[in-house]
Amino acid sequence: MSRKWISTLLLLELGYYFGCGSCGKVLVWPTEYSHWINIKTIIEELIQRGHEVVVLTSSASILVDPNKTSTIKFEMYPTSLSKDDFEGIFKKLISSWTYDMPKQSLFTYFSKMQDALWEYFDSFQQLCKDVVFNKKLMKKLQESRFDVVLADPVGPCGELLAEVLKAPLVYSLRFSFGSKHEKYAGGLPLPPSYVPVVLSQLTDHMTFMERVKNMIYVLYFDFWSHKLNEKKWDQFCSEVLGRPSTLSELRGNADFWLIRTYWDFQFPHPILPNFEFVGGLHCKPAKPLPKEMEEFVQSSGENGIVVFTLGSMVSNMPEERANVIASALSRIPQKVIWRFEGKKPETLGANTQLYKWIPQNDLLGHPKTKAFITHGGTNGIYEAIYHGVPMVGIPLFLDQPDNIAHMQAKGAAVRVDFETMSSSDLLNALKTVINDPSYKEKAMKLRAIQRDQPVKPLDRAAFWIEFVMRHKGAKHLRPASHGLTLLQYHSLDVIGFLLACVAAALWLITQCCLCCCRLFSKAGKKEKRH
Repeated sequence: MSRKWISTLLLLELGYYFGCGSCGKVLVWPTEYSHWINIKTIIEELIQRGHEVVVLTSSASILVDPNKTSTIKFEMYPTSLSKDDFEGIFKKLISSWTYDMPKQSLFTYFSKMQDALWEYFDSFQQLCKDVVFNKKLMKKLQESRFDVVLADPVGPCGELLAEVLKAPLVYSLRFSFGSKHEKYAGGLPLPPSYVPVVLSQLTDHMTFMERVKNMIYVLYFDFWSHKLNEKKWDQFCSEVLGRPSTLSELRGNADFWLIRTYWDFQFPHPILPNFEFVGGLHCKPAKPLPKEMEEFVQSSGENGIVVFTLGSMVSNMPEERANVIASALSRIPQKVIWRFEGKKPETLGANTQLYKWIPQNDLLGHPKTKAFITHGGTNGIYEAIYHGVPMVGIPLFLDQPDNIAHMQAKGAAVRVDFETMSSSDLLNALKTVINDPSYKEKAMKLRAIQRDQPVKPLDRAAFWIEFVMRHKGAKHLRPASHGLTLLQYHSLDVIGFLLACVAAALWLITQCCLCCCRLFSKAGKKEKRH
């Protein structure tokens, strides 16, 4: 081998070792579906930067597959839950939320929503028990000396693992119900006068009655929602740690919060130094379509195409709803690519092609795409924003109605109701977003905002995780509000003290005046007697 090649190899070796001098170990507590897609994007970026990433995954995991060829290291652990049972809990939750929730009655809706969620959180508690009570696994994790734990609070346990392993904690999340985690665990100030609560479907410009509705949502989520379920988690955390503890307290120990939205999507509100908005971190330029699909797209001519998907979690659409949708799609001049599983609708038009899977990002980035019919998942909305595509929203559950409300407020979407829409409703919505140029203009404006950032969202996410690793935490960024009670945070004790001082002063002044009046009165009576 020539000296030149030997020198090159030595330089590469030195570069590798010196380059990884600041590399760290990351433990990931994942969740499923779109949450896994988002956190997987961050994981892959961290691996590209030379970090060692270990993903804790159970034998019941739905999407996290350790058998697939990957640069990610997986640590699989056995669980008493079967994969079918775990997936069944998700499907039951989604089906119940989509088709069975009584949306007309607010409190009945909340009650049923809570019942559906408790089973979900109980399943995660079982997964968590199977990890922390697995002595062999926990010993291995402790010996690994992880530099940071990356978790999504939608599936609790990451915060408990971080506490046991004495590692800093970074959260990646889209939202929590009522923003409880962000507001109380994270200390994020979210004034209900202009910050709409998640699931309220409100904007930041509210009428008086909308502010009343928003406050009702705040009170419900703050003082009632999930309370009984959290008590079970509090007992469990205390048992594991050997001291009184709460899930909320452990969440409050998080060093950094990566929120998967941005100001192209989110309404402006105050933020804190340990919060970073990284919406669209998974977005990327479109790749060429498969040959057969590209031919179908090109056959649309000047009319272009419409992309339609209700996400990967909805696979049991009623035939009647499918036929209503197919009938509307058959009446537009555009070609339609529809991600659909189930019986082929009888009213399906010749302009519509059904696929069990579609390259959504690549289709949205295609120059012939005119509109996107979406359920309103955050990932899909961000891909539409990234490519400047106007939307027709058919929200089904969770944050989807809120997401579409945000896009409506920003002028880039029209909403129709899945349960009540007719073929004409969907047809008119499609004609509006395709033929009214303002929708495309607003979508392109959001696209410009999303792309006009000094640092890309994924790079920001990776930077802050590395920052936490380098500094062994980021407690210096956490606000002092974490050490305050609710009374202290809102200065109610100070206000009470000042009011007491004012009341005491007024009482003293009143007593002095009365005393003076009595003295003058007595003096006057003595003069009259003389």
